[in-house]
Amino acid sequence: MRLFCPRHSVFTYPDILVACGALKFLDDRDDTLTDATAIVEGLPVRSEKFDYYRSLSSFAEYLLLAQDTVRAEHHARQVDGSWLFREFASPEYQIELKSIGCRLRLGALYERVEFQPAS
Repeated sequence: MRLFCPRHSVFTYPDILVACGALKFLDDRDDTLTDATAIVEGLPVRSEKFDYYRSLSSFAEYLLLAQDTVRAEHHARQVDGSWLFREFASPEYQIELKSIGCRLRLGALYERVEFQPAS
């Protein structure tokens, strides 16, 4: 599903997008949302995407998953509008996505992943 960030006039294609409540579509399109509650993407995502996503009114959590090791970065919007950053690097860690009522064991997200040996 494509996501449009109106404030920045930018389209993105998140790996996983969760929208809670009534879906907000761009104009009469059924393939482009204009808001999201939680987004999950693969690392390394070092771009302006997080800035774009933070401009969405209901966007509350951003989970980034490393592609070369078991590691996650979790960003969660706080009540005062600030963002709390937490990093997880052990398969036993439980990551709670409060905005969508979901708890994930980090190791389960990598169960069938085979990492390439370092060169």
